[in-house]
This record gives sequence, structure tokens and C-alpha cells, in this order.
Amino acid sequence: MNDLVTSQPQAPEPRAQAPGDFLDMIDNLAYAARARLTAGAAPTAGALAWFDWSMHLALSPGKQRSLWLDAWRKQWQFARYAQQSGLQASCPACVEPLEHDRRFADPAWQQWPFNLIQQGFLLQQQWWKEATTDVRGVSEHHENMVEFAARQWLDMMSPANAIATNPEVLRATASSGGLNLWRGAMNFLDDAQRQLTGKGPAGAEGFEVGKDVAVTPGKVVLRNRLIELIQYAPTTRKVGAEPVLIVPSWVMKYYILDLSPHNSMVGYLVAQGHTVFIISWKNPDADDRDLGLDDYRQLGVMAALDAVGTIVPKHRVQAVGYCLGGTLLATAAAAMARDGDERLASLTLLASEIDYRESGEVKLFVDDSQLAWLEAGMWRKGYLEGWQMAASFQMLNSRDLIWSRRVREYLLGERGSLVDLMAWNADTTRMPYRMHSEYLRHLYMNNDLAEGRWQVDGQPVTVADIRVPLFVVGTLRDHVAPWRSVYKIHLLNDSDISFVLTSGGHNAGIVSEPGRPRRSYQIATRKAGARYRNPAQWQADTPMHEGSWWPAWSAWLAHNASAQVAPPPMGGKSGSGKTLGAAPGTYVMQK
Repeated sequence: MNDLVTSQPQAPEPRAQAPGDFLDMIDNLAYAARARLTAGAAPTAGALAWFDWSMHLALSPGKQRSLWLDAWRKQWQFARYAQQSGLQASCPACVEPLEHDRRFADPAWQQWPFNLIQQGFLLQQQWWKEATTDVRGVSEHHENMVEFAARQWLDMMSPANAIATNPEVLRATASSGGLNLWRGAMNFLDDAQRQLTGKGPAGAEGFEVGKDVAVTPGKVVLRNRLIELIQYAPTTRKVGAEPVLIVPSWVMKYYILDLSPHNSMVGYLVAQGHTVFIISWKNPDADDRDLGLDDYRQLGVMAALDAVGTIVPKHRVQAVGYCLGGTLLATAAAAMARDGDERLASLTLLASEIDYRESGEVKLFVDDSQLAWLEAGMWRKGYLEGWQMAASFQMLNSRDLIWSRRVREYLLGERGSLVDLMAWNADTTRMPYRMHSEYLRHLYMNNDLAEGRWQVDGQPVTVADIRVPLFVVGTLRDHVAPWRSVYKIHLLNDSDISFVLTSGGHNAGIVSEPGRPRRSYQIATRKAGARYRNPAQWQADTPMHEGSWWPAWSAWLAHNASAQVAPPPMGGKSGSGKTLGAAPGTYVMQK
């Protein structure tokens, strides 16, 4: 269990990796040096996208004419609005902000001249959307990159980001005599100091792991090179016979599923009468550079299943995977099904993609050009820095996560209180060079798992072989694993599938405890052999429920439990029940 295993397929080394080729090594060193200057971002990828778009636009007179006409139409709309708004206060706007865009929600933005400023910006934003899309001949990937880049630039140049053009900032400055700008400057200096010294964001010190978060009582019952396995102490007299094993993503630390006591998924499951185990992944360093995806499967999922089987013998396991952990779990379950391993009783996938063909804007950061730079940067260190992944995720919603936050904290001088989820999000982890390269190339780019090419032990696996009930959760505002992509499990497997679409995003939609306000979900079960419904039809036909989806999931787990039994001893029976310390263990503490 503690030995490093050989993974299949072989690691997809970049071309410059060949140690015997001196010229290739020079290329690799050059790429690594440039990647260091650009934080792993490939300027070639952006240049190729811009060239593809600009050349095809230059060769499309019809599209050019359409854009000129649209520009004149918008100028006329704006001029008419400027005239009418000066005569009547309730003049209808030319254009409304996009859904979830709250930058111009304050009533002051409807007063002259700020109404003209925000309307001019929104019209410009609308025009650039038209200019960067539907240009004949441009590849879909390059079109998405150019449209994304234009949106990023516009979000940065928004009038809401400047003192002189933001009425909320001007009002705060006038009423406080400029103290808001002084407080904002202090906030900026504090953030800069924290970043330079490696400290967490302001307020993170109030969420200490093992003291404030990740506090559900338990014991570490297994430790190997890659994981610690935590078994949680029971709180009920009887538990479901089939234990629950949770496989979280290693992109971030496991305790998103064991945050504060009031919103801990682990604590909730234990209180509902489930025996719960969870994997805590090691934060890898340079010595782990050659760990691959199959090492994560064997040292992670399979090692944990072996340990759970020892502690709770003669009972199958209800396995749960979150995000990338769900993808890995599906791979392991497919291999187990292929080989006749029947240790799984059910499978739950939380915001986990299997088919990556429509994986949303994250895919903008993944192409051959980008990977050449990224792999070179990882090759030099042996891992991907956690802040690089965090920065990529922030870019997906830069309007809210970067610019609106800076306006609030640096211009308005307001320092919002940090919540546990935000503190967890700042507790980043690294990723080994080999594993991350395999994941991006084989699963993300080539879609090998969904299309039956991913190999385990030298033979391909397919999720179609999985023959246990599935509970699959997608979140409505997921920028990482879009729910329609998660829904594709219906096309890949014909077992019973209970699918949930819940409000919230990739993290907050999963951490959705009972009693939390403004939460809702839809749930429907497709029986094995039933006809397929497309995502839009499913969403339209499925009734909405107010509240958390957790009770429905707990009831589903209970339904798949064979009986109620006495809780198993911590770590197993005498002689095999050695524990290695209290939860949350040591791996989660690694920086």
C-alpha cells in the first residue's frame, strides 16, 4: 500500500524532456525561463488567438459592415438616451447590465452624468461581444479566448473601478473627508505585506485548521506517501452498514467538506448515522514530481478502500467524489467494474466532470501552446504552485473576485469579514508535475476517459461498466465544472442516476447546509434503461425545491444501506485497529 506504483499510460513528457537530447534540453530551459517571467502563461497562445480572429475579421466585409452598422446604431441610441435622460428622470435605459452584474446597482448610477457613463460602458461591452464572436473561419477555441480577453480588458477598464467615475466612491469620499481612501490605502499595504510574506488574507487567522475549521472528531487510520485516511467518530447509536468514503479534490485541501461545525458536510453525515471516512491529500513538493494519476488512484482511492474494508469488513462502500476527486473516483470505479471488484455499493459525484468536451472557460487555459509553457515551468520546480491555479480560477470571474473586491476594499475602504469558505480558498496546494500534465493532456484535452482510451493496468476503462446507483450533483453557477458538462454522465452510463441541480457555484453550491437562506435545488432520477432527456428539457420539467439538497442525498444514502448496525470501532478491531493520531492529521497542515 505504501509503495509507489507504475502508472499507465506513461507520463506525457513534453518534447524538451528527453534527457539525452542536448538541443531539446536547451529548448526546455528556455521555455522554463520564459514561463517564470510570465507566471506560466503562454503569450504565444494569446497571439495565435488574436491573429486567427483579426485575420478572419479583416477578410470578412459582411461582418465588418455589420459591426459598423451596430456601432452607428449604438451611438444613435446613446445620443437619444443622453437627450431624453436630461429631460425626464425615468428615461428607459439603452441596455441593462448582464445577469449577476451588480457593479451599477446603486441608485447613484442612474443620476447624471453617471447614467451616461455606465450606459456608454455597457453599450461598448455589448459591441465587443458582437465583434469577438461569430467571425467566420475562427476556431471555436480562439474565438472563446479572444472574447474572454476582451471581457477581461473591459472589466479592468470599467468606470466602477476609478474614483472619478464611480459615484459610490465619490459619495464616500465626500462624506468621510477622504478617510475611505486612507483606509483603502492601508488595506492595500496590508494585502501587499501579506502576499510578500506568504500570510493568508486578512481574517484568515480566525480560521485555524483543527481549531476553528476541520474540527469534526476523528482519527487518522492510514498514512502513506500520498494520503492520510481519517475515520470520524460516530454520534449515533446505530449507523448504516455501508460506510461512506469521500475522495476530495487534491487541487485544494479536503476540509472544504469539513468547514465550521454548522456547515460541515462530514459532520452532517455523521449526525445522520453514517460511518464516514475521508482522504486528506499530501501537499506535494519537488520529491513528488513523478507521481502520476494512477499513483493517485492506487495510493489514494484503492489504498483507502483497502483500509476501509479492513475496518468495516464484509460491507460494501458508498463512495463520494468531489470535483477532480470525483473524476479519479469514477476512473477507479470503472476499473473495478471491469475487473469484477464489487466493493462499491453506490457512487456520488459532486461537481465532477467525466466528459471534458464542454468544460467551460477553464478550457481557455488549456491548449498545446499553453501546456508547453506550463509543463516547462512545472519541470523546473517539479510541481505547479497553488497560487497559479487560484489565479486562473479568479480570472474566470474577475469582475467579482478581483475588480469589485478592489473597489470595495481599496476605494470604499471597506474590509469585509472573511468567512470560512474564503479562508479555505486561500489555503492553496501544489500539484505534481507528472500528475498535472497527465490530467491536462489525457483527460482535459484528449477526453480519454469519456471516450474509452484511458488505461488502467494496461487496459482501457469505461464508465459505462459501472453498475451501481449514481447520485450526481451539478451547481447552477459553476465556472469550473459547468452543470451541463456534469449532466453528460447520462450519456456515459445507463445505471440509475439521481441528478441534482443546486443553486450556487462550484464550492458554495456543494457546501449548502440545511437552514442556509436562499438555497434551492432540483432533483430527478432516471431509471436504468429510461430515455435520455437533454439538459434544457430536464431543467424545464424538474420541479424546484427550496432549501438544501443534503437531506435528499442523506436519504438516498440511507436507501442504499442494507441495514442499521452498531458503529465499527475506530481503526478496526483489536490488533488491526491502530490509529495514527487525531483528525485533521498532519498532511492538511503542510504549506
